Order: sequence, then structure tokens, then C-alpha cells
Amino acid sequence: MKLITRDAKVEDAPKLAELMNIAGEGIPAYLWERTANPGEDVMAFGALRVAQPEGGFSYTNTHVAVTADEIVGMLLSYRLPDPHDVGPLDEIPAVVRPLVELEGLVPGSWYINAVATNAEYRGKGVGHELMGLAEQLADSSGAGTLSLIVAEENTGARRLYEKLGYQIIARRPIVAFPRCPHTGDWVLMEKHVELNA
Repeated sequence: MKLITRDAKVEDAPKLAELMNIAGEGIPAYLWERTANPGEDVMAFGALRVAQPEGGFSYTNTHVAVTADEIVGMLLSYRLPDPHDVGPLDEIPAVVRPLVELEGLVPGSWYINAVATNAEYRGKGVGHELMGLAEQLADSSGAGTLSLIVAEENTGARRLYEKLGYQIIARRPIVAFPRCPHTGDWVLMEKHVELNA
């Protein structure tokens, strides 16, 4: 399989929204559903949000893995500010509050907000390729640390991250939401890398 990675384009937004929702364990769709107009298609609303040029979930922070002109994976990542002021937590939806708390523990790191692969391409090296790209992006930004958050019960993803050298440094309990696939904790993982001169 010939795989290339490229910057995401605004026209990729519908596929990006789908992959971001997979990576986000359904939290994106849950939040979009609460913001969309009554009767509005949730994933179409999500695609409109992803198509915006600003914001954490913007296509401008995203790279895609492509084979035979098909997007088969996605990496959403960016450098967290340092200092990282998460603001008043009581103004943040309860379901994402533990995630924001964990992000606040790794200011200045290259944050992998979401990485996802189409189901039929899992186990074929797409995730590994995207994680390697994240390290290149971190290096280009001058960040010597990468960070990510994963559900502890998501053992497949967690094993990949551990194999790549990520270590758990903190955890927060998952706040359940409708169709929440996991119980237990979110775990914050980080990896220190040598910067190229």
C-alpha cells in the first residue's frame, strides 16, 4: 500500500469530522449535537465546524494519510501554549473538563488531539505513519515533548502509544455521556524527543 501524508484541505472537512469523532470516542458528535439546530445533521454540522480556519478542531491543524486518492487516516495536532491557561473549568462542558485539565499539565508540548484510521486500514501502519509525522511536526515547532490523551480501556491505541515510547503521567475519571464507549480514566501520555539542530 502506497501511503502519502499531506496537509488537510477545507474540502476534506466531512471526512475529517467523521475521523475526529472516531478518535474522540464520540465526544465531538455529542458536543455538535448540543450546538446544532434542531433537525440539523450532526456530522454535517461538525464538518462546518472543521471547515473553519480557526479553532482546535480546524482542518488547518490537520494532516491526512491518503492511498489511491482515499483519505484513510487523520492526525489533528498542534502546540499547546505555554503557559497554558485553561480558564474557568465550570464554563467548560463537564464531559470535556477532565481532558482540559489534563491538557493544562503539559504546556508547550506538541499535543496530538486526535489520530484515527478507517476501520479497514487499522493494523496496516497508517497510525504509526501519522504518529511519526507528529514527531516531525513537534520537531519543526521546537517542542521537545509530545502529549496525547486516550481512554485507558482503549487498549489497542494505548499499546501503540506505549510501543512508540509514550508514558502515562496523569489520569482523570471519564465523565459519562450518551453512547460513551468507556468507563474508567482518561490517561495523559507524553514522550520526550531529541530536537534536531
